[in-house]
Amino acid sequence: MMQFHQALPKVELHAHLNTCISSTTIEKLMLQKPHLNIQHNMTMIRKGQTRTLEECFDMFKIIHQLTDSVEHIFMVTKDVIKEFAADGVKYLELRSTPRDGNTTGMSKKSYVEAILEAIKQCRQENMDIDVRFLLSIDRRGGPTVAMETVKLAEEFFTSSDGLVVGLDLSGDPEVGHAKSFIDPLNAARNIGLKLAVHMAEVQNKNEEWELFLGLPPDRIGHGTFLHPEAGGSDQLVNIIKKHQIPIELCLTSNVKGQTVSSYNCHHFQYWYNHGHPCVLCTDGKGVFASNLSQEYQIAESAFNLSKAQLWDLSFRSINYIFAPESVKSHLRSQWNDLKPGLFNEVLHK
Repeated sequence: MMQFHQALPKVELHAHLNTCISSTTIEKLMLQKPHLNIQHNMTMIRKGQTRTLEECFDMFKIIHQLTDSVEHIFMVTKDVIKEFAADGVKYLELRSTPRDGNTTGMSKKSYVEAILEAIKQCRQENMDIDVRFLLSIDRRGGPTVAMETVKLAEEFFTSSDGLVVGLDLSGDPEVGHAKSFIDPLNAARNIGLKLAVHMAEVQNKNEEWELFLGLPPDRIGHGTFLHPEAGGSDQLVNIIKKHQIPIELCLTSNVKGQTVSSYNCHHFQYWYNHGHPCVLCTDGKGVFASNLSQEYQIAESAFNLSKAQLWDLSFRSINYIFAPESVKSHLRSQWNDLKPGLFNEVLHK
């Protein structure tokens, strides 16, 4: 049945570049950097689905060591885009925190330029995928670095011919406070950038969530503990419903990250059953070893969804992308062109 999920056209809106890097790409990078002596980690790198949470965090560290130059950022971006395209993803929003390479001369600006160049090359090669980019603010950097990222985002927003569409706030939810980031996020909104904000990944931060919802963001990342059954409140839910803020839901990432005990208990069910805008995402397909087709398959199984419901879930995701209406219209046509063939195949099995 995986054929249906792979053939299903899909939208991916919550994909952190570095955690999307596959083990195949990691092995390619390792060959170029033998001096890092990462070879002893091969068992963990090849573990895939059986990787523990601790090993996932170890993977983050390895990936950062391996991607410290413009050349490597360009290479991994191209690989990640190719892999999403091979999985039936037709529209992708990548996100990443601009960073320096201390020894390689990579600047935050050249980091972003490398990603955008890779996106452009994939376009020139006529890959069947439309890719956009969000610059990420890492909470650990604090408000000063956040504002620097907004300035960088503004520069690329006006010069990238529509490739840079928004700003993401992410990083350790236990670091910093929402009030430190409201001004940078408002500045980004005033420029015209869309906002994706990681929220409610840990419990008991209702005051912070209310501050973020006061913006309000254009999409919420995870939103694990927002609803009353998970320790949030009806008030928070009402604000989210009032503004119809879509929620980016990452099933495998949350179960692997142990913020959700099992797929059956995932908050996807709460929001989906309430008819709220939901979009299935991978978060980090490489580190968490699950592509978007698998996420749709898990949703079908865990929440007893029909193929028609999976189709609708994917089709409605087009509404929540940060690219302009003309892109949405093109994608809807693409989905509708693919639909008859996809369902004919299901009927004849």
